[in-house]
Amino acid sequence: RPGPARALPAMQPRGPAEPRRALPSGRSRARSRGAAGAALLPSMLMFGVILASSGLLLMIERGILAQVGPPPPQPPAGLSRRAGRDSAAELELEVLRDTRNRTIRALCGQRSMPRSVWELPPGQRRTVLRHLLVSDKYRFLYCYVPKVACSNWKRILKVLDGALESVDARGKMDHKSDLVFLGDMKPEEISYRLKHYYKFIFVRNPMERLLSAYRNKFGEIKEYQQRYGVEIVRRYRKNGGNSAGDDVSFSEFLQYLLDEDVERMNEHWMPIYNLCQPCAVRYDFIGSYERLHADASHVLEHIQSPSFVRFPERQAWYKPVTAETLHYYLCNTQRRLLRELLPKYILDFSLFAYPLPNITSESCRH
Repeated sequence: RPGPARALPAMQPRGPAEPRRALPSGRSRARSRGAAGAALLPSMLMFGVILASSGLLLMIERGILAQVGPPPPQPPAGLSRRAGRDSAAELELEVLRDTRNRTIRALCGQRSMPRSVWELPPGQRRTVLRHLLVSDKYRFLYCYVPKVACSNWKRILKVLDGALESVDARGKMDHKSDLVFLGDMKPEEISYRLKHYYKFIFVRNPMERLLSAYRNKFGEIKEYQQRYGVEIVRRYRKNGGNSAGDDVSFSEFLQYLLDEDVERMNEHWMPIYNLCQPCAVRYDFIGSYERLHADASHVLEHIQSPSFVRFPERQAWYKPVTAETLHYYLCNTQRRLLRELLPKYILDFSLFAYPLPNITSESCRH
C-alpha cells in the first residue's frame, strides 16, 4: 500500500508533530474502558489508516468525506468522569489531543518520513527553520503560522526578550526585528535547541485559515493586491487585465492555490504541515486557534513566563471568520474546485483532527 508521499505527490509531505506521550498498554486500556473502548479503537486510528492509503483521494472525489469529522469521544485512560459541562469539555480536549498524537505517530512512523530537519530537502529545511522563533532565555521554540495569531505570539517573544514594553503596545507589528530565527544559527546550535528546548505550534481549521488570509490580504493589504491579486485576476478572469487586484473572488483565489506548487506558496496560505514539519520537529505542544487563550496560558505557564505577560486580547476592530461566514463562502464555491484543492491541505485536516467541510446540498440549503 503506497505511503503518503506517493499517494499525495503534490504535497511532498514533511509534517507537524505533537508531544510524544507514553500511552497505556492495550491490555490496561481495555480493562479500564471495557468493550466499548475496544470497539472505538479502530475509529481512533481512522485518520492514520486513511492517510496512508491512496483511497483518500478517491473518497474525496466521491464526496464520501463531506461529513467525516474527528473520531467519536472516548475517555483517555486515567481521566476521571466528573459530572458537568467542564468535565465534558476537558474530556473532548483530551480526546482531540489523543487523536492528534495517534495520527501523527502513525504518519511520522513510516519509513519514508523524515526523523530530523537534516533529512529534509534543502528548500523544506529552510522553510521550517525560517519559521521557528527562538527564546534562549526561556528555552523554547515556537513555529509561527500566519493567520493563527502569530502576531500576538511575536509580541510576547519581544516582551520576554525586553524589546517591547507591553503586549498591548500600539503601532504596526514588525515581523522581523528583535526576533531570533533558528535558521540564522549554526548547525550545531540548531541541533542543540531542537533537542533540548520546549517546542510548540498553534493550528487552525485549514479552510477557515484560507478564508481569513483571503479577506485580509485581498480586502485590506494593497501590497498583496498588487503582487498577487492583479496576476490572479489576469490569469483566471476573462478581460481581467484592468483589475487593481482588490476584487479577487474567493473562487479565483482557490483556483490559484490549486495551480500553485505547495513548496512555493506564500506563507499565509502554505499548509501548516509544510511550514512547521512536525515529523522532522517533535513538538511538545500543539495549541488550537479555537482554544487560543486557554492553550496560550498553558504554554506561558509551562515556560514560566513572568506573571505580567499574558496573551493579548483581540483588538476591537478585528472581525474574525465565523462558522456561518465560512459556510457561506464554501457553499458558494464550486464543489469541483474544493474537491480538487483538498488534497493539498489534507494533512492539516487529518493530523490536527479537523473535519472536512460539509458542502452537501442539504447542508448548504440551511
